[in-house]
Amino acid sequence: MARPPLARRCLAEALATFVLVFAGCGAIVADAERDAGLGTNGIALAFGLAIAGMIYATGHLSGAHINPAVTVAFCATRHFPLRDVGAYVPAQLGGAVAGALLLRVVWDGTPARLGATVPTVGSGPAFVYEAALTAVLMFVIMAVATDTRAIGAAAALAIGGTVALDALVGGAVTGASMNPARSFGPALVSGEWTDFWLYVAGPLTGAPVGALLYQAVRGSPAPSVAR
Repeated sequence: MARPPLARRCLAEALATFVLVFAGCGAIVADAERDAGLGTNGIALAFGLAIAGMIYATGHLSGAHINPAVTVAFCATRHFPLRDVGAYVPAQLGGAVAGALLLRVVWDGTPARLGATVPTVGSGPAFVYEAALTAVLMFVIMAVATDTRAIGAAAALAIGGTVALDALVGGAVTGASMNPARSFGPALVSGEWTDFWLYVAGPLTGAPVGALLYQAVRGSPAPSVAR
């Protein structure tokens, strides 16, 4: 079955990233403003479910990267064409900004900084956390998305569960972004840019590392699916 045209795939990426920010960051805002009782566990679950749902909804259309770091890592490991990176990344960033803008309209302001990610530790440890968490996520993504020996039907649950796990581990430390787009949208709309570089450098470092680690563990090349 032929892949959809690039424009439609980019639209799918934008919509999926929009949902990630609106749902995940929306959970942060609602928890802060309405004492919703979600807490760290509930917010982590919201992000995980958003990712799982969007993988089910858009994976067959665009590959459901929903993350510039994932797109770059797929490209670096030759699972995604370089020519399409320049279209996917702006689509993801645009979707994230749209999600944050809708939150600002709904909440009439920038409560809880619209879920903007700000580290609670020094920049060094925060960078390590973001890189390590993203590496773990990308390791799982590579397993279920590029190796036909993995169980494809469980991809959404595996990746969504890993996002939730990483959020439980690192949410209180860095916000567990693992995604430059997820951090960019709320930062732009709320004006909160504290240590923003961490949320670009960390994931862009960790994602290729995770992808390469999977390839090393896998050993001999296995049949892969096109992204």
